[in-house]
Amino acid sequence: MKPSIPKGTRDFSPSEVAKRNYIFNTIKLSFENFGFQPIETPSFENSSTLMGKYGEEGDRLIFKILNSGDYLKKADEKLLSEKNSLKLTSQISEKALRYDLTVPFARYVVQHQNEISFPFKRYQMQPVWRADRPQKGRFREFYQCDADVVGSKSLLQEVEFVQLYDDVFTKLKLAGVTIKMNNRKILSGIAEIIGASDKLIDFTVALDKLDKIGAEGVTNEMLSKGISAEAIEKVQPLFNFTGSNSEKLNQLKGMLAASDEGLNGVEDLQFVIDAIEQLGLQSANLEIDVTLARGLNYYTGAIFEVAAPEGVKMGSIGGGGRYDDLTGIFGLKDVSGIGISFGLDRIYLVLEELNLFETVELPKPKVVFMNFDEENKLSKLKALTQLRANNIKCELYPDLGKSNKQQKKQWKYITTRNIEFVVANIENKRFTLKNMITGKQIECSLDEMIKSLK
Repeated sequence: MKPSIPKGTRDFSPSEVAKRNYIFNTIKLSFENFGFQPIETPSFENSSTLMGKYGEEGDRLIFKILNSGDYLKKADEKLLSEKNSLKLTSQISEKALRYDLTVPFARYVVQHQNEISFPFKRYQMQPVWRADRPQKGRFREFYQCDADVVGSKSLLQEVEFVQLYDDVFTKLKLAGVTIKMNNRKILSGIAEIIGASDKLIDFTVALDKLDKIGAEGVTNEMLSKGISAEAIEKVQPLFNFTGSNSEKLNQLKGMLAASDEGLNGVEDLQFVIDAIEQLGLQSANLEIDVTLARGLNYYTGAIFEVAAPEGVKMGSIGGGGRYDDLTGIFGLKDVSGIGISFGLDRIYLVLEELNLFETVELPKPKVVFMNFDEENKLSKLKALTQLRANNIKCELYPDLGKSNKQQKKQWKYITTRNIEFVVANIENKRFTLKNMITGKQIECSLDEMIKSLK
């Protein structure tokens, strides 16, 4: 049987890992420049921590872990005979792989609240798992790079997160990304004025799909969820909401005149838009998108989603928002939070499509010692030890090459890996150091070689 890996997962070659590390390091640098500190949480959590936090669709996509040992021993025989998988799951699975980093972070904050100084700014870069249907840019195992602030309701956090997105994508040389922004209060206000407050989740989930299924598809989905045709008629202007950010805000003020909550959302959005207009962005665009809902139940204020530059066919490459009551589900009330996420795997695909990885180099030795003679092996190992003590990347080709064929193999290794310097020979503690780019060759002592390579 041929070996294989599960659908929606991938192996990464050395060059792919180098490119991914380039993205990780770039994001990490920006996170730390903005004052965030790192944490990590387990790859799996208790099912009770995760279930019920992402809505019905999210719960369905959570990977459940079977209990260890004889997991069917305590299962209800009636449920087994009925093959009732939904009710049976809780009896045979008490843990699950994390679906995102936000809910585990909320759990972390509640558990460690006495050790944390608020407001707490954390970043986290770890894999998450979703039992989704694999397709381009969508995997079952993928990395998220999150930054969150808990313990502050200040709208300055929203402004900083827009700047953080802009900073990262500018450093990655990914110009022209669009940071889409909305506010959950605006969506609640719209649902209120059309008389569909009791259908808020159904309304926002359908509206969020506008760019995928079009106005007709959204209308049909809303109708199927029990939202009246009269209510849908009132939100028709949202399906073709155009103009500058200022024009959109003015339209929203008129549309939401009868809703205090909706107007609060417009006011919050106005503050962020005005601040960014005065501060300016380096390479990104900030755009109000009133159909943006992101479908997740825990957002209560600002909502973000980042779209790749025009012409690149890719889903969102980042997203997030404010969640004023997320820690409340774990018993810690009145701790407001806001966070954003970078979709590493999708960002990778976008950078690759736009040929923006040209400057990323694969980690490799600066110098390789050839292995043509047995007697100098120990001297070479001693020299390597000194080079590494001076932070010079180096290695010794392991297999002895006495014949021409064996020596050609060593030179092929040097060429294939684009090694810059080679030590081919040692005589009387003098090293023959060759620059493979210029072809220049010098005789030097170990100290002179260290100085030259540094």
